[in-house]
Amino acid sequence: MSDTVQQIKDRLSIVDVVSGYVKLDRAGQNMRARCPFHAERTPSFIVSPDRGTYHCFGCSVGGDIFSFVEAIEGVDFKGALKILAERAGVPLVYSRGSSPGGEKDEKDRLFAAVETATIFYQSKLNDEAKAYLKKRGLEPKTITAFRIGYAGDEWSELADHLRKKGFTDKEIIDAGLAKKGDRGLTDKFRNRIMFPIADNAGRVIAFSGRTFPSTTSPSGLATGQAARSASDFVPPKYMNSPETALYHKSRILYGFDRAKQTIRKHNFAILVEGQMDLILSHQAGWANTVAVSGTAFTVEHAVLLKRMSENLVIALDADEAGLKAAARAARAALGSGMNVKVAQLPKDIDPADLILKEGADEWRRRIREAKDIITFLLDVLEERAKSKDNFRRTVETAVLPFLADVQSPIAREQYEKEIAKRLGVSESAVAAARARIKLAPEPALSGATQPIGTSNLTRAQQAYGLLLSQEAAKDTSFNARAFREAFTEAIGKTALQKLETMPEDEKERLRFRADDLYGRNGRLQHDADMILAILARERLQQELRETTDSLKTAEEKGNGVEIEKLLKRSQQLTIAIAKITKEE
Repeated sequence: MSDTVQQIKDRLSIVDVVSGYVKLDRAGQNMRARCPFHAERTPSFIVSPDRGTYHCFGCSVGGDIFSFVEAIEGVDFKGALKILAERAGVPLVYSRGSSPGGEKDEKDRLFAAVETATIFYQSKLNDEAKAYLKKRGLEPKTITAFRIGYAGDEWSELADHLRKKGFTDKEIIDAGLAKKGDRGLTDKFRNRIMFPIADNAGRVIAFSGRTFPSTTSPSGLATGQAARSASDFVPPKYMNSPETALYHKSRILYGFDRAKQTIRKHNFAILVEGQMDLILSHQAGWANTVAVSGTAFTVEHAVLLKRMSENLVIALDADEAGLKAAARAARAALGSGMNVKVAQLPKDIDPADLILKEGADEWRRRIREAKDIITFLLDVLEERAKSKDNFRRTVETAVLPFLADVQSPIAREQYEKEIAKRLGVSESAVAAARARIKLAPEPALSGATQPIGTSNLTRAQQAYGLLLSQEAAKDTSFNARAFREAFTEAIGKTALQKLETMPEDEKERLRFRADDLYGRNGRLQHDADMILAILARERLQQELRETTDSLKTAEEKGNGVEIEKLLKRSQQLTIAIAKITKEE
C-alpha cells in the first residue's frame, strides 16, 4: 500500500489536486486561495508545491493530497486513495480477506458486503423489471451504468447468498442489508427495483428500493411490516437503507460521485428529488444532477456542493410538498453562501415525467430558464394571492426570512429592490422590515477559528518557522545550517528542543507562515539577522533581570563573593545588549 501511495504522489502534485477544486493564485514560491473548508473573504489558504502540502491560517487545516481529498470529498483515507489512484492511473490491488479478523478492517467488510449485494441484485434484474424501467424511459446502457438491480420475493435470498460468501450475520445486519426478526435473519428489501447509493468516492454504501406496479400487493411486503388485510396494504413507494457506519443520509447526495466533475465543469448543480428524476436527467445530458435520498436537503449537502460550485438550480416537484421542500433546500443553500435558482415545472409533473413525456429539450429549457429564488417565490405567491394586501403579508412572512440567509450584502440589497418594486413600497420600508429579522451568521464549514497572525506567534516560533521553511527549500542561497547554529545560540538548546517536539501540523503552520512573511522579498538574510539579534537581545535581557534579582538577594545576605560575581555578569550583559541594540 505504501508503494501505491508513493506512486500517486509521484504522479500528482499538490497543485494538480487542489486546483481541481479551488482557483489558485501565485504568492511568491507558494500558491494562495480562499479556503474551501470555511467561509472567508481574504485568501488564507496556502499551497506549497515544494513540500506537497497545504495549510489554512483561517481554520488551521493542513496536510497532503490525501488529507485534502478526504476533507473536501468527505471520504476516509481509502476513499481518497481510490479517487486519487483513478486520477493518477495507478491500479489499486487489495488483498482478499473474507474472514472476520482477516486483512480487511470492519468497514472494509461492510463495503465488501454491500458491493456483493449490488452484484447479486444486478444478476436478479428480471424481464418484468426491465420492461418497467424501459417504460419509464431508461435505456439499457443507463440501467447498466447505474447498476440497477432487483430484490426478489424470497425472505432471505440475499442473506443466504452473503452467508455463502463468508459474511457473518452481524456484518449483514450492520451493512443494513437484513434484520433479525421472528423468521430469523430476513432481507431488508423484497420485491423492489434496487438503486445503489454510492459515497463520494463511488463505493456503494446503501440502497434505495422502489416498488413498481406488479409489486404493490401483499407479496411486496417489506421485512418487518404487517398488513391488516390484503386489500388495505400499500407498500411505501421508496424504501432506503438504514443509517450505518457507511451511510449517513445527511452527508450523501445520490449521484454526487458521478456528477461532481460535471458540476465543476458547468459551474452549477441541479437538485432533484428521486432516483428516477436523477437518472433520466443524466440520460438527457445533465450529468451535473444530484438528488436527495431519504432525507431533506441539509446544510451538509449544501457544503458538499459548494466545494464544486457556488451555483444551484433546484428542480423539485411543483406540488405543495415539492414547493416546501424547494424552500427548505434554498434556505440551506443560501445559508451556505450559494446562489440559488429554481426551475419551474408544470403542476403535478416531476422531472422524470417531464423528460419522458415532453423530451430532453423541454427539460433543458426549464433548466436554462430557471429563476432566481426570490423572483420565483414572488411569482408563485403573487399568482396565488387573493389580494394585494394578502400578497404583502405573505411576502413579509414567507420571503423576507430568505434574506436572512443571503450571505452577500450586495445580493441582499438587490433582492430588497425587487421586493419593493413588486409590493409598490419604498426600498427603505423593505430594508426596515428585513432588519427586524436576525441575519444568519457567516457559516463555518469546517470548525473555523480566528486567523493566526504574526502577533499570535512568539518570536522564537517565528524564527523557528523561518528555519523550517529554509531547510525545506530546494534551491536557496540562504545558509540554513548557519542559521540553525545561530538560532540555537540565541535561544538556547533547551528552548530549541521544546520547539522540535511540536506536533507536525504546528510545524507546518510555522513553515507556511514563514513562507508568507519572508518568501516574497529580497531581504531574507537581513530579516533573518534581525530576528536573531532580537532573540539574542531578549534572552540577554531576561538573563539580566534574573541576575539583578540574584544580586539583590546576595546583597541582603551580605555574600561578598557572590555580589562581585553577579556585578561582573551584569556589566557583561549590559555591554552585550547595548552592542546588539547599536547594530540593529
